[in-house]
Amino acid sequence: MSAVKAAATHIDWTKLSTSLGLKTETVAALGAFRKRNEEARRVLSDLQDQKTAVDFAHYRKVLKNQAIIDEVEKAHKAFKPATYDVKAQIKSIEAVEAKALERAKFTATKVESELADLQATLKNIETSRPIDELTVDDVLKSRPEIAEKVDALLAKSKWDTKGYNDKFGYVTLF
Repeated sequence: MSAVKAAATHIDWTKLSTSLGLKTETVAALGAFRKRNEEARRVLSDLQDQKTAVDFAHYRKVLKNQAIIDEVEKAHKAFKPATYDVKAQIKSIEAVEAKALERAKFTATKVESELADLQATLKNIETSRPIDELTVDDVLKSRPEIAEKVDALLAKSKWDTKGYNDKFGYVTLF
C-alpha cells in the first residue's frame, strides 16, 4: 500500500489531463478527484498536528467538582478504541482497482489500435493521387457499389440522379 501512496504523490496532474487526450468529462472527474484528494490530505495533516492529550490537571484547577473529573479520567484511561476488520473492504477496493486497471489497459490498447488506423489513413491520404488525376475507372475500382448503383439505374432506364439538379442546377443541351 505504501507503493500506491508513493506513486500518488508523484502524479503530474497537468500532464495527465493534457497529454493523454482524455475526454472533457474524464478530465473534469480527475480534477474533482484531485481536489478531494488534496482536501483530505489537508484535513489529515491538520488533525495530525492537533494536540490529543487531555490535561486533567487544568480541569482540576478550573472545576470545583473533583469527583466528575476523577470519573472522566478513569473512563478516559479505560477507553479502548474498537478495532475493525477491514480486510473485506481492502479486498473489495483492490478488486475495483484491478478492474479499473484492466479497463485502462483495454482502453489503452483500443486507443493504440485507433491511432495505428489513423496513422495508416493519414499515410494513405498523403500518398494518394490528386483528384484531377483520377479516372472514372479508378473510382469504380475503389468503390464497386457505385458501378452497381449506376447499372441498376440504367437497367430501370433512369437517367437522372436524385438531387443533382437541386445541387448543380438544371442544364439542358440543344
